[in-house]
Amino acid sequence: MATSVHPTAQLGFGTGTNELYDRVRPSYPSESLSYIRQIPKSTAPLNIVEIGAGTGIFTRGLLTHPEWATSISALRAVEPSDGMRDFWTKAVKDDRATIVNGTFDNTGVEDGWADLIIVAEAFHWCLDHGKALAEFARILKNEGAVVMIWNLEDREAEAWVAQLYDRRNVHEKDTPPLDLDLLRQAFSPANTPLRFHPLKVKELAYRAPTTDQIVIGRSLSWSYISVLPPDEKVKVVDDIKIILDRGDGKVWINKEEGTYEYPHTSLIAVSIKK
Repeated sequence: MATSVHPTAQLGFGTGTNELYDRVRPSYPSESLSYIRQIPKSTAPLNIVEIGAGTGIFTRGLLTHPEWATSISALRAVEPSDGMRDFWTKAVKDDRATIVNGTFDNTGVEDGWADLIIVAEAFHWCLDHGKALAEFARILKNEGAVVMIWNLEDREAEAWVAQLYDRRNVHEKDTPPLDLDLLRQAFSPANTPLRFHPLKVKELAYRAPTTDQIVIGRSLSWSYISVLPPDEKVKVVDDIKIILDRGDGKVWINKEEGTYEYPHTSLIAVSIKK
């Protein structure tokens, strides 16, 4: 990985972690992809740069979404993790899409190429907002958009989700959280003179079907959990099993089959280049 990547991300998303990550991380709700489609005003097929593309969960969702079917001219994915790029290459089968090694501040995209920059579940890892936004401004067309999206567990919806978060969070340490105030500050007029309009934020609630196995696997896929020693991981899993067995507030889909709802908020933050 490049040295401009956060150390926890370098270790936690390294080679060998990507299959689990892709299997247990949630896809993006159709409503979120529909909302993003309304942001670009051009009716012509779009040039899209996806930074921090990971294993291609968002890429695949976008390429196969019906409202995007004829809306993409080319999608250039950028990802610093060798393992994730390798997985992306195997998982994404679409002639419109390619992937290269790169970071937020070094995409390798030519000036003024992109109609849209998308960063899915990744911008909180950015080490230098100023350098990243300078790169965004360089590769975007005038009135192009930066769209950042996160799938966030809704800890207020059900008690078991809050308990799950609290158990994992013991190990979070220096892992950067999503900080909306910091994000708004990065895109404020004071920090981006003549570059970007202030950030606009949209939240969409949704509930993904899940099982205990998926919830446990997803917890193990978090970067700061994946780097724990094996005995510590066992303790995390044991504690999560207790939380899930207790099931405070669980909304069952089919109790006999062990499926239930996993409440989330899809948070979408958008800024338009001036």
